[in-house]
Amino acid sequence: MNDTASRSVGAVAPQRAGFLEPLILKAGKTLASYELVYETYGTLNAARSNAVLVCHALSGSHHVAGYYADDPRKVGWWDNLVGPGKPIDTERFFVIGVNNIGGCHGSTGPGSIDRATGQPYGASFPVVTVEDWVVSQARLMDRLGIERLAAAVGGSLGAMQAMQWTLSFPDRIAHALVIAAAPRLSTQNIAFNDVARQAIVSDPDFHGGNFYAHKAIPARGLKLARMLGHITYLSEDLLMEKFGRVLKRDEYGFNYEVEFEIESYLRYQGDKFAQVFDANTYLLMTKALDYFDPANETGGNLARALSLAKAGFFVASFKSDWRFPPERSREIVKALVASNRDVSYAEIDAPHGHDAFLLDNPHYHQLVAAYMDRVAMEVGAGRRATPLALAAGELEEMRGYAGRGEPREGA
Repeated sequence: MNDTASRSVGAVAPQRAGFLEPLILKAGKTLASYELVYETYGTLNAARSNAVLVCHALSGSHHVAGYYADDPRKVGWWDNLVGPGKPIDTERFFVIGVNNIGGCHGSTGPGSIDRATGQPYGASFPVVTVEDWVVSQARLMDRLGIERLAAAVGGSLGAMQAMQWTLSFPDRIAHALVIAAAPRLSTQNIAFNDVARQAIVSDPDFHGGNFYAHKAIPARGLKLARMLGHITYLSEDLLMEKFGRVLKRDEYGFNYEVEFEIESYLRYQGDKFAQVFDANTYLLMTKALDYFDPANETGGNLARALSLAKAGFFVASFKSDWRFPPERSREIVKALVASNRDVSYAEIDAPHGHDAFLLDNPHYHQLVAAYMDRVAMEVGAGRRATPLALAAGELEEMRGYAGRGEPREGA
């Protein structure tokens, strides 16, 4: 066991918070009531000033760190970053992970029972946005007695939530860590998302989103959506290094079965994902990505949009990320500088592509740790009690491919 693995937060248990106050959504619909599933790690200090919210990306959940006593292999998706002595140090911070509304890990979503009908929401579940998630997260912070976050942290779609916190609740957040993100999706990214959605809705087992009543799973559509998405999360160099043009057998089969290792890997990932994720949630999450655009209400002027923020920012990108390339993060940085906001920027040389924000890159983790050390001093959480623990390992999905573990949630 390496040092970072030994510094786990240990066995954890999800908690549940119910809300009877209606949530008016940006789309104009209303959720009369809802539940949020969340986990916490560390201890909230007497001043209640050391709370850090971790926001999940498309396929992530509230299970950020630690493991479940009845399933020790179910390790949190950012366990390498969150824990005692890790970059987000639970010896100093009180860390909260929340499964967003519309999710499929326990919070109210399409698979939940609609009290009005006694049936799963299914296709009737309303479209939700990043803004809606942030409002629901703020209500959870109210429930926990947290008036102001020391920081909100996220990668990809999670980073968009961290950014939105600074705009929706500028007085309730001190810092935002925006990692591997963009101020809005590019045309290409919207196109990728639509192809993924079309793969799902075209599956005969989708039944217009009401597949629960048919006791069906649109597994073929979900599989294709995940295969497509997974290609975009990894760099070409990484795929070539791991798989190249290696064949499963010694020679070509001249048929349409699996022949190349990369084909086998992608199908493995797609099959695994289709068994654990909800198709309607996938549609909702990708639409939330499409709709995120803080500058939409300022005529496309991102600097003016971000001028509402009062928080300090840590923005990081990865050179090999072609889904949210560094120039998209630099757009955020440029807008923050133009608005005279406090921002630190890091462009990290990592070979993994977009998924690098989930991985064990020592340079990346040192940068996050240094910024969080600054946050800790500002909120009175003090210095590290133990030396920084840095992880070093392979992409979790690659380990899972050979049957040596489970694929990591996150991107």
